[in-house]
Amino acid sequence: MSTTTNLPYHLPSKVFSTENKLTSQPSQKTILDLLNTKCSTSLHYLKQVHAMALRTGHFQDHYVSGTLVKCYANPHFSNLDFALRVFEYVPNPNVFVFNIIIKGCLENNEPCKAIWCYYKMTVAHARPNKFTYPTLLKACTVAEAAEEGSQAHAHVIKQGLSGDVHIRSAGIQMYGSFGEVEGARRMLNEDGNSDVICFNAMIDGYLKCGEVEAAKELFWSMEDKNVGSWNVMVSGMAKCGKIEEARELFNEMKEKNEISWSAMIDGYIKGGYYKEALVVFNEMQREKIRPRKFVLSSVLAVCANVGALDQGRWIHAYVNKNSNSFDAVLGTALVDMYAKCGRLDMAWGVFEKMEKKEVFTWNAMICGLALHGRAEDAIDLFFKMQNQNFRPNGITLLGVLSACAHSGMVDEGLNILNCMEEVYGIEPGMEHYGCVVDLLGRAGLLGEAEEVIYSMSMEPSAAVWGALLGACRKHGDVELGERVGKILLELEPQNSGRYALLSNIYARAGRWDDVENVRKLMKERAVKTSTGISMIDFDGVVHEFKMGDGSHPQMKHIYLMLKNMIKRLKMEGYSPNTSQVLFDIEEEDKEAELQYHSEKLAIAFGLINTKPGATIHVVKNLRMCEDCHSAFKLISQVYDREIIVRDRARYHHFKTGTCSCKDFW
Repeated sequence: MSTTTNLPYHLPSKVFSTENKLTSQPSQKTILDLLNTKCSTSLHYLKQVHAMALRTGHFQDHYVSGTLVKCYANPHFSNLDFALRVFEYVPNPNVFVFNIIIKGCLENNEPCKAIWCYYKMTVAHARPNKFTYPTLLKACTVAEAAEEGSQAHAHVIKQGLSGDVHIRSAGIQMYGSFGEVEGARRMLNEDGNSDVICFNAMIDGYLKCGEVEAAKELFWSMEDKNVGSWNVMVSGMAKCGKIEEARELFNEMKEKNEISWSAMIDGYIKGGYYKEALVVFNEMQREKIRPRKFVLSSVLAVCANVGALDQGRWIHAYVNKNSNSFDAVLGTALVDMYAKCGRLDMAWGVFEKMEKKEVFTWNAMICGLALHGRAEDAIDLFFKMQNQNFRPNGITLLGVLSACAHSGMVDEGLNILNCMEEVYGIEPGMEHYGCVVDLLGRAGLLGEAEEVIYSMSMEPSAAVWGALLGACRKHGDVELGERVGKILLELEPQNSGRYALLSNIYARAGRWDDVENVRKLMKERAVKTSTGISMIDFDGVVHEFKMGDGSHPQMKHIYLMLKNMIKRLKMEGYSPNTSQVLFDIEEEDKEAELQYHSEKLAIAFGLINTKPGATIHVVKNLRMCEDCHSAFKLISQVYDREIIVRDRARYHHFKTGTCSCKDFW
């Protein structure tokens, strides 16, 4: 790099020294000090010091040029491509410079480029050292480059570095992630000089490969366990589905750090134990362990899943108190939480205040609007996003299509599907087609929906056929529903929801023999049904209700309230929609069946425990039935309450006898 005429910045004639005094002839030490202080957060200063290093000839020094590359490769700047350009001009880069660029590539989530830089290093005959291989082996792990990882291991042996515990632990982790337990064991036993970090890596490898007993045996045989050893076991056992054993280990820990609590919380979340995850988080608060943003993001996801608004608001207040601003990850988690807890206004407030947004932030807000049936607002935000130079991705378009589906905007949805590839460079995926089938099906255009399925360039998934089956149920198309139902029972023989939908179609048509045949088929195939669960957050505690479960301490009062509520609704003209009941029984028994749906139990609890006029929020794991939907419209009018219900598909805002979905659901 002998000239500076192509550099995209002005070469200053004077620079600031470390004492902020002007000097015209900076030394190598001055340049290095500037690079390690002012240039770590300011790209403007970095470019000035870069120009100065070129003018003074200090760029020829590997410490200076290497540190320049390190600064440009800082993920804070998102400037890896320029760092690689600078690296290309370093004369005869030594191991120090190569190690920096390899690490920089990995830190910028470009593991393949890190491996490529190592290849250049071997070609340049720059001898790798013990600092090269931990980063390289991790890059092979992230890139899932098994062949290159084995070659790197061979190079480690050839260089005589297999005794280094940092290299060894990185290699064990790599082999474990590839599912190669034998390779991990070989690396563990090389030279017989493994420490606790290597043993922890081996335990992690066993658990990743599902060898639980081997992991337990090695763990209990270790004399020098550290908190990391326990954390690996807790996290790994949870990931293997051994959540109870993970909790027992967690309880046995004499010393816990923030990672320990995070591992247990994440384990519960991955297993779907959301209430238990919140319990652990509350215990963590009582122990005065300060949670990091990753734990907070995970817990916010839990709050979103169970509708724990009070807990989510506490986290929001905690972040406000302990931080000046939200980063994109935490801010997006808050947007998602508020939207899924029914507070779209608060989601919008967080979104508007976020200084730095990413594409996934816009996606969270667009999908939140879609979930609440605010299609026009979702589309407006979609165009605003593009005006601010954010490029939509597949999730963005899925959110917009979902918004169209929930609001019956057929023309708009079809237009987006048709221009996805041409305008946005995104090939429609299975989820996009599923949304369009759902859109057409909800609008009653069943023939057109079926045509879309057969026009797909890929084999339609069960989810796509399921969207059409749901439309058949909604519009009472028995012939098409029967045909689609048989396809689904072949594709997903263990999915109870498919049997329920087909049974519902038969029941509505009065074809009780066919309903019975579906039930027999379920018994033959040992299909387990999904239990309807409704949750309501009251005073920071999530209360859960299931039909037929009388374990709640207030159940007697809830049943009494429910009885009075139904009686009052009938006086106002409510007539139970018994077509929802999938049994050929007496009408009176059908009405009793409908009365104890989990969402009605949750509403009764809400009416008992909240103040008059307070909004009631309910979260249900399955779709709400038509009878509950009709009843809730009337409840909102009779009891003068706003009721917000989030089911598996969308949000319903009931107020003064109407629903936000306008009965298009």
